[in-house]
Amino acid sequence: MRRPLADIEVGQELPAFARIVTAADVKAYADAGGDQNPLHQDDAFARSVGFPGIIAHGMFTMGHMAAAVVAWAGEADAVASISAQFRAPVFMGEEIVAGGRVKAVDADAGTATLELWVRVERDGATEWPIKKGEAVVLLA
Repeated sequence: MRRPLADIEVGQELPAFARIVTAADVKAYADAGGDQNPLHQDDAFARSVGFPGIIAHGMFTMGHMAAAVVAWAGEADAVASISAQFRAPVFMGEEIVAGGRVKAVDADAGTATLELWVRVERDGATEWPIKKGEAVVLLA
């Protein structure tokens, strides 16, 4: 069931949506999406190009962000659009946390615009694999 318009206000935070990134999840994503780039599959290759090991696909990280939006919106078809800028890699074993807040509400259109992000804590600092995401969600 879609989120009711009457319950939405600008500044409202989406609940944090976390997951640990595993090599098995990234492999399953590569198989489903057809992206078999060795950067996402082969530790030795990833190290040879300067990473500490395989990295998750940017779209894997965006998919996690989209799942957070769907969970908040109430149903997948409530998400009218979604976009993101990829900013940093995500490594295996890291916990990615998607979040966001309501940026605008259009009562006439029955929509909310969300600003979104995905963050990871790395070496005592926050990294932003996705810092500038946005979604438009249809409300009930």
